[in-house]
Amino acid sequence: MKITEIVRVDSKGRITIPMVVRDALNIVEGMHLILVADPDKREIVLSPIFAPVAHVYEIYLELRDTPGALAKVSEELAKMGVDQLTTQCAAVKRGEYAECVIVADFSKVRMSPEEVKQRLIELDEVRLVSIRKLHR
Repeated sequence: MKITEIVRVDSKGRITIPMVVRDALNIVEGMHLILVADPDKREIVLSPIFAPVAHVYEIYLELRDTPGALAKVSEELAKMGVDQLTTQCAAVKRGEYAECVIVADFSKVRMSPEEVKQRLIELDEVRLVSIRKLHR
């Protein structure tokens, strides 16, 4: 079930998340949310972070636009203990390459972000990887 609400932005750029949405997603005071803005789509996506000690990183990928490419990346991330919180992908050049932004929790990862990057770049499907820590 999707919930659609209209909200107003105040003079400081704040919005109030309607109670029906907060209740449905178990969003409580003090909780952190991930905000992903896509200027091309003119879209903002908010996702709750449920782990209070999450080590949150953004993984930017360019990969081949072939069936199963994202699945292979996701499988490799899972093997390393990376918990994907949000994933957004789009074909940039159909049949050639796509780009993805994955927001992930590295709390259970037993290697450095640089080692995670190296393992991903070794996949045949991956053209480019960058990883950056998101600060609260």
